[in-house]
Amino acid sequence: MSSNTIRLSEQHADAAGTDNEVVVGVGAVTPEDVVRVARGGAAVRLSEDALTVISASRARIEALAADPKPVYGVSTGFGALATRHIPLELRTQLQRSLVRSHAAGSGPEVEREVIRALMLLRLSTLATGRTGVRAEVAQAYAALLSAGITPVVHEYGSLGCSGDLAPLAHVALAVMGEGSVRDAHGTLMPAAQALAEAGIEPVVLAEKEGLALINGTDGMLGMLVLACHDLLRLLRLADVTASMSVEGLLGTDKVFAADLQALRPQPGQALAAANMTRLLGGSGIVASHATPDCTVVQDAYSLRCAPQVAGGARDTLDHAERIASYELASAVDNPAVTLDGRVESNGNFHGAPVAYVLDFLAIVVADVASISERRTDRFLDRARNHGLPPFLADDPGVDSGHMIAQYTQAAIVSELKRLAAPASVDSIPSSAMQEDHVSMGWSGARKLRRAIDGLTRVLAIEALTAARALDLRAPLEPAAATAAVRDRIRESVEGPGTDRYLAPEIEAVVQLAASGELLASAESVVGPLA
Repeated sequence: MSSNTIRLSEQHADAAGTDNEVVVGVGAVTPEDVVRVARGGAAVRLSEDALTVISASRARIEALAADPKPVYGVSTGFGALATRHIPLELRTQLQRSLVRSHAAGSGPEVEREVIRALMLLRLSTLATGRTGVRAEVAQAYAALLSAGITPVVHEYGSLGCSGDLAPLAHVALAVMGEGSVRDAHGTLMPAAQALAEAGIEPVVLAEKEGLALINGTDGMLGMLVLACHDLLRLLRLADVTASMSVEGLLGTDKVFAADLQALRPQPGQALAAANMTRLLGGSGIVASHATPDCTVVQDAYSLRCAPQVAGGARDTLDHAERIASYELASAVDNPAVTLDGRVESNGNFHGAPVAYVLDFLAIVVADVASISERRTDRFLDRARNHGLPPFLADDPGVDSGHMIAQYTQAAIVSELKRLAAPASVDSIPSSAMQEDHVSMGWSGARKLRRAIDGLTRVLAIEALTAARALDLRAPLEPAAATAAVRDRIRESVEGPGTDRYLAPEIEAVVQLAASGELLASAESVVGPLA
């Protein structure tokens, strides 16, 4: 599963800019801003109030730079080398050396959308005026984003403490006109060449600026915001696929009744159950067996408890979004310029709050995928699928039907369970024991991206299998909403028949799930789902 294979995108207008531009001010950017810049390629500019506060805090840094008393990050070395006072004539070299030495990432390139999110969020912190950089440094970040220039950032290098140091340093290196970037067309080239072609002047960093560009949680936060955006749509899709499975497996919708859900007032559970009730409304298949002579006493947990699992995932997502909103409103730097003009060391760069929720989301992704796979498996077992052919095969024995599609689901779910192991409990000391506890938030974000890709694939296979089952229930008619999803799948994948090359059919439905088309098909009937 490639973490950049699937991108679920929604475009939003912003009151502070236009559809094609995001204005970064002193306050927080929104999650919608992050998506628009990261995925939609929106241009970026700084507001006038941001430029004003940036200039004001820079004046304070310049005053401290002239003071003979050492000030961390302004006239000293960094980390375990903070005890050395750096003379004035060496400070430009100090900043340049800091960025060059910290641009030490390794491994595959990180996805363009992640790097653009990271750059926007670092710019947002610069715009608060709490970092002490010059306005031209912040303007350079806006210029690179607007020109579509993306610095090359590598998979490995961040421990999620002192910020995402290596990833942010690779970006700062490009702003200096060094290192490698990709232009708006994706062409790999030296940063100096790309900046020259875009008419952007490389920045020569002054006191404090190198440190201000690399001390942030922007990488892990950007990935969290994108993950929350994607996961909300996937949880709605999980309600759709669960409804298709309940219907295809001759389950009941009575267990989703609002009064039963009210007995346990978990908010996410109520939303998921209400979605499923709407999706199953008017189902001829459900009505066909909702009779006094029905011998089924209770549905299996994977059907009956679908709202409890998807609802718990929603509530966890709500918590993650709240943490993300706090972080979006933060000015993460060390040292920071306070509102009254002090320059103070702090620990706000520690990624623990973000790292925890990244791990929480990986857990719920694994569990939502797990219950989806269990529903798919029930379709294939003649002893449990209430009259459907084994493996939904056309000629069982000659044909294997969807037997191995479930294997693929199972392999992904097993991988998701491994990815659910928390990164945030694994600290490793660095910088000569000065940085002796780290968050590993970047690693948590990287595995969450992979997990969301996996969940998309698992839900797509459930939808593909359930659609086949609904066809096999003919002449009984499914609900209008589930029928709309089945019909959208049929535009890309043929209905039941002899065995065909299955991988392209799975991939076609994966793309429908990722693009939001499956969800949109259901919502075209019942309206927006919660």
